[in-house]
Amino acid sequence: MVLFYNLSIRVYSGLVTIFSTFNEKAKLFRAGRKDLFLRLENALKNETRDRVWFHFASLGEFEQGRPVLEKLKEDKPHLAIVMTFFSPSGYEVRKNYTGADYIFYLPLDTKGNAVRFLDIVKPKEAFFTKYEYWYHYFVALKQRNIPLYMISAIFRPDQIFFKWYGAFNRNMLRCVSHFFVQNKESGELLTQIGFTNWTISGDTRFDRVYENSLQPKKIELIESFIGNKKVLIAGSTWPEDETLLNKLSATLNDDWKLILAPHEVDKSHVDNIMNNLGNNAIRFSELKENPSNTAGKIVVIDNIGMLTSLYQYGTISYIGGGFSKSGIHNTLEPAAFSLPVIFGPNYKKFMEAGELIKAGGGFPIANFDELNFIFSALSQNPEKLADAALASGNYVKQNINATSIIFNELDQ
Repeated sequence: MVLFYNLSIRVYSGLVTIFSTFNEKAKLFRAGRKDLFLRLENALKNETRDRVWFHFASLGEFEQGRPVLEKLKEDKPHLAIVMTFFSPSGYEVRKNYTGADYIFYLPLDTKGNAVRFLDIVKPKEAFFTKYEYWYHYFVALKQRNIPLYMISAIFRPDQIFFKWYGAFNRNMLRCVSHFFVQNKESGELLTQIGFTNWTISGDTRFDRVYENSLQPKKIELIESFIGNKKVLIAGSTWPEDETLLNKLSATLNDDWKLILAPHEVDKSHVDNIMNNLGNNAIRFSELKENPSNTAGKIVVIDNIGMLTSLYQYGTISYIGGGFSKSGIHNTLEPAAFSLPVIFGPNYKKFMEAGELIKAGGGFPIANFDELNFIFSALSQNPEKLADAALASGNYVKQNINATSIIFNELDQ
């Protein structure tokens, strides 16, 4: 099985090389790893502090683990934080983040890379988040007796860890010193396969989104654009979402404006969105050039990093990804701002989405007719809108403090 795993890493590397000739993400993925070990060595050669390693797959996992990283830095400022990302969508947005001392891409998971990486970084502890499991890095950490903690881990019965053929993946779990799981079900699944080193901490994303909702960054251009209108904010949308929102935008009356923040912001994708939306839409970059152009109904966000602050201006939110194989994006960010959250049908793997529905703040839809019905029901009924908004906000508030639980356990 290890041979097959190693082969899959090599195939992945080869595909990235091919795709990097025409795909921007693949190009960044490859360029960010050029001379990576040399840059690591140069950065850390004079570092004398004890080091702690935080790894995140992408931007979402960073926001999830960020409360733990920042609390550790606050409590133990003498430590040096080394932070790595797998994906360009995480690294490129947070490469200048001041909460970590060193920020790099993670070298691909080969045995040689894992050994060399740990030889250079020499972490005293390592923290990974949610789903991120890399065989050679985990084994190398275990062999060196370096504690490895999983933050906000969540497990489901259909995952390979719990299948008869999942021995290879269970071996990765044996390298983890402690699992901080999101719910009781995850802990019980671990117990069924022989792991008792878990604590129910909840999801650290609640801490992060709640903290962000208290002091969001003001965006004056958006404030000018929306004026006193009500706002539908569509975040992390995919093409299937954008097709529905395009139809919905045609039904919006003059009391409403739409802010659309697509998951992919490359020029060709944004161009396609703009062509479909027509003259009522303006790109955010164009709004910056002409701030007085506020007559339109729609603004399309053509950059990354604004979305968490945009929700403060919303009345209702729509979260994308629910029509894709990967599933919905972060529903907690708008919920923290007490926004009702609408999303597509692929949400079953996301515990918080199901709980948000039960609480009365989440609304799944399967097609345009359902989207139109839910939006109309909320937008035309102030009482229903207020109830849904209150339910969203309360759901987040009731689930904060995962970070404190984690540190209480680590202190013990």
